[in-house]
Amino acid sequence: MIIFLYPVITRVPETIKALKGSKKVSALSQFARKSARASSLKSKLFVDVFEKDDSGVPIPSDGIFWSVSHKLDFVAGVVSTKKIGIDIEQVKDVSDALFERIVDPKERRLFGSQDRSFVFFRSFTAKEAVVKNTTDGIKGLSKAKIEEIVDEKNLIVQCLGQKYLVENFYLDGYLASVTKDHFDVQWAIE
Repeated sequence: MIIFLYPVITRVPETIKALKGSKKVSALSQFARKSARASSLKSKLFVDVFEKDDSGVPIPSDGIFWSVSHKLDFVAGVVSTKKIGIDIEQVKDVSDALFERIVDPKERRLFGSQDRSFVFFRSFTAKEAVVKNTTDGIKGLSKAKIEEIVDEKNLIVQCLGQKYLVENFYLDGYLASVTKDHFDVQWAIE
């Protein structure tokens, strides 16, 4: 039996982009929850409330796990019957110091001759999705390591003694990643 996972990416409206400071961050966070709600409807895993604990970790709703991510142009959300993590980032140049902090030499070799910025964001979003899944947060990023490149969309990240299958998705200069375990991923753009 195939079990589907429905991550939803939504373009941020200009009204939210025009906001400043904490108002923008709050609006993006709420808008990302709308993507998670859309994922909830697509998967028929209905979630009424998207709350976080005092540490900022999403609280499951009636056994349904959820994760969100937001950037200036896009937000992403997903729900699942298992722990889940999603991240989205704009692909751009990064400093050598940041690259080396996120992608170690062994990991870099796994990607062969792929573009440096692409390697960085494929690695970063995959690791970020995994640490959201483990609820370890950004502090756990150094514990996540790319173990294998399966193909152009999938890779395996090892973290805290466990392996996670992660799927990448590319859209308009952005790269999103979601932990997928044994799910068949059906990305949706709204």
